Parts: sequence; C-alpha cells; structure tokens
Amino acid sequence: MPAPAPAPAPAPERQGWMNRLKSGLKKTGSGIQAVFVNATIDDELYEQLEDALLMADTGIPAAAHILQDLRDRVWAASATRPEQVRALLVDAVAEVLKPLEKPLEVGRHTPTVIMVAGVNGAGKTTSIGKLTKHLANEGCTVLLAAADTFRAAAREQLAVWADRNLVEIVSQEGGDPAAVSFDAVNAGKARGKDVVLVDTAGRLPTQLHLMDELKKIKRVVTKADATAPHEVLLVIDGNTGQNALQQVKAFDEALDLTGLVVTKLDGTAKGGVLCAIAQWGVERAKAQPGKKPVPVYFIGVGEKLEDLETFDAREFAQALAG
Repeated sequence: MPAPAPAPAPAPERQGWMNRLKSGLKKTGSGIQAVFVNATIDDELYEQLEDALLMADTGIPAAAHILQDLRDRVWAASATRPEQVRALLVDAVAEVLKPLEKPLEVGRHTPTVIMVAGVNGAGKTTSIGKLTKHLANEGCTVLLAAADTFRAAAREQLAVWADRNLVEIVSQEGGDPAAVSFDAVNAGKARGKDVVLVDTAGRLPTQLHLMDELKKIKRVVTKADATAPHEVLLVIDGNTGQNALQQVKAFDEALDLTGLVVTKLDGTAKGGVLCAIAQWGVERAKAQPGKKPVPVYFIGVGEKLEDLETFDAREFAQALAG
C-alpha cells in the first residue's frame, strides 16, 4: 500500500503569517513546550501540562477536557515519546478550537451590514480598518459608519483608515450613534455597497446605559434594513485572559454576537482564552439548544494591515502548543 501523500506546504504568505502567530504566542508556547523537555509519560507530566494550560488562560473546563482527550489519544496511539504526546496535544487543542472556525460570509445580503463592538482599548477601530482592507482585497466595496460619536478621536482615526483604504465614510460630529448608523445603512443601499461596517463606541459591559445604546443602534439598523445587522462582531484583546470570556458572555447576552475578532496576540498574549471561549460555547449549546458557539472570524498579531488573518484552529493549536 503506498504511503499517504504529505500534506501540501502552506503558501508563502500563510507561512509568514504562521511565523508571526507563533512569535505572538511564544509566551504560551514556550511554557507548554517546556513540559515536554526530557519528560516521562506519567501523571506528573499531565499535572505539569494542566498547570501550563491554566497559565495560558484556557480556564478549568477547557483544560480538563483537553487533558482527558489527550490521555485517550495517548492510550489509543500507544505513544511513549514526549514528541508524540505533544503532537497529540496539538490534535486535542485543535479539536476544542474547531467550533470557532468559520469564514465570514459576505454577499448574501447587499449590503452586508456588520456592526462592531468592543471595550475601550481592545483595538476595535484599528481592527475595522484592517477588516476594511481584507474585504477590499476580496473585491468588496465598503462603506464605514463612524458611530463612535462619543470620542472625537475615534471618528478621526476611522477617517484615516477610510483614506488609507480608499473607502467612503458616513460621519457626523457629535451626532447620535444610532442616527449615524441608520444613515450609513441607507447610504450603503443607495450606493450599492457590498458591506457597511458600523463602528460603535467602546464601552465596558458593566456600563448599562452604554450597553443600552448598543442595543438601540442594533434596533435602528434593523429599521433601515429589516434583515440587518447581518453580523455583530466583538473585538477582544488577547491579553485580557479570562476577562475576555466575561466580555463575550456580556456582549452576547446584550447583542447576540455572531463572531469575534481577537487582537494583540503579539508576544504578551497567552492565547489559551480561545479554548475557554470554545468550551463555553459548546457547553452553552448543550444547555440551550439552538445556541451555537460564537466563531472567531479573525485574529491579529500586530499593527500592520496584513497582521489580521482568518482564524484556523489547527494553525492556532500548533502555535499555542509551541
């Protein structure tokens, strides 16, 4: 029987992205990798691995699930060498992350209205600029809505991204965020744009009056287009650990999130929180039929336009496990 063909090598640009991702998750990867140095496959190895996973912010439920799955894989494969177990760990982590892997769909509705939320400092407006570039590269025409009217700098920042990406922007100085969003959706329809990206004000989920403002924006967008918003994205900072999971829960309860953008995986981030988010999504789906895990559409590892890429569960697992 002929040997199976080797997996095709990634395209050069994707390989470059993988290198940046591994560099970004080096803090986590080195911690997990250290567990396997001169290791014996015994209970102590699994205990050390559990500590490393928890230090990476995977959370207790995801760490327990990964370790049990790993034990089963090690037994099934009769693995005896540390490098074999580390390869099986990549498989186990990739399996946990798989429910988060889903492409952003554009084109079913014209325009596709994407509402973007996030706390201050998560990189929301910068991510919108990068997402605009990504969509433009895919051949989409984009209209930006500067609905972060509470912060003048946000409008200015978004205008810079609009100029850089050669796209149009709807903005009002001191205007009502919901009104700006309403006007942008109507403008997107009138101008035949493929995508309308709505930048909302950064806020903490504990600021109830601001969360109510987000709900209002969503309601008003629906008035402009009964099928919209078609996507509600939350931008989360990869450095915030388990707090990122709490943000996902709070914003999902308020807005019914359809996707995530994870930023700042640039060397200090631990990254394991994506496992926690995936595990929460799966457990919630079991408890509430009809609810699905909130996918990660994009992850970012730096400030450059090309430092935002589509999420791939196996790539992330390889980078996470060193």
